Amino acid sequence: MEGSTQSPPTRGHVIDGTGMAQELKTRFAAALDDLDRRGVAVGLGVVLVGDNYGADRYERRLYRLADELGCRYALEAFGNDAEEADVVAAVGKLNADPRITGILILRPLPGQVSEARIFRSLDPAKDIEAVHPENAGLLALGQPRFVPSTPASCFHMLDQYVLDSGRDHAAFYHGLNLVLVGRSNNVGKPALWLGLARDATVVSCHRATYEAGRLPEHTREADVLIVAAGIAGLVTGDDVREGVIAIDVGINPRTDPETGRVKMVGDLDFESVKAKAEALSPVPGGVGPITDVWLIGNTAKAAALRAGLAEELGFHPGLGPFALR
Repeated sequence: MEGSTQSPPTRGHVIDGTGMAQELKTRFAAALDDLDRRGVAVGLGVVLVGDNYGADRYERRLYRLADELGCRYALEAFGNDAEEADVVAAVGKLNADPRITGILILRPLPGQVSEARIFRSLDPAKDIEAVHPENAGLLALGQPRFVPSTPASCFHMLDQYVLDSGRDHAAFYHGLNLVLVGRSNNVGKPALWLGLARDATVVSCHRATYEAGRLPEHTREADVLIVAAGIAGLVTGDDVREGVIAIDVGINPRTDPETGRVKMVGDLDFESVKAKAEALSPVPGGVGPITDVWLIGNTAKAAALRAGLAEELGFHPGLGPFALR
């Protein structure tokens, strides 16, 4: 994929995650069709435990996307009072099903269900979010089997934006200040490894940084800022420097008191950050649509790996389902 010769915008460019997701969807649909013609099953298994608005909403989106792309879909759903042993058994069922090639454990899990135990129960070859210790270790070593969908989508968005604005990909990241807000196992920590793999200087901020009152001093130094804290409007325009590129991973439901409708807002105070940023991602319409498609891509990649067809079908051995061309 060739970058254009356009100059980067001076202020407030809103990165179109929906458009990028559509391009990825086209590529993954072709790969799914190719696998189907070869008789290779591709299937996504989802484990949903408890009642959580964000997880329920995500599950419904994935069901619709899998149906659209012709990917088999299986849901194992449990209530808030689920027993850990029953959830482990459901994971084992999906592990043993040859029609299921990728498994997603939706979070958060209720307190009586150990996240660590559930993750360890996954077949590493089907662990498309790289939460099993084996896959998390491979990612940390720079040899990932799978790159988790949300941090992968953040960097796909960044990589594509850099190329589209006519800049050299490697030179852009080399030594720049990349600041992460949030150190979760599914976003913040994998994003740290992906940033280091691109030769960025990475600073990881988290709850203790915020409680010490030091979060703004780090975010104001960011050339690229990725915020995944789950706190609506946490980072404002006062907390960023002129020309930052900001990626918002936050998905925070807010209910309109007049209409009762729920809308999603990000961790960035969008308008004040936009006034200073070179570019930023919106919520909704930013990282989320790419994440959905990437997850299906990882599911297809798992099938291709199992069938020995990953290289032939263009699945990148390291960075994700496909490398940027």
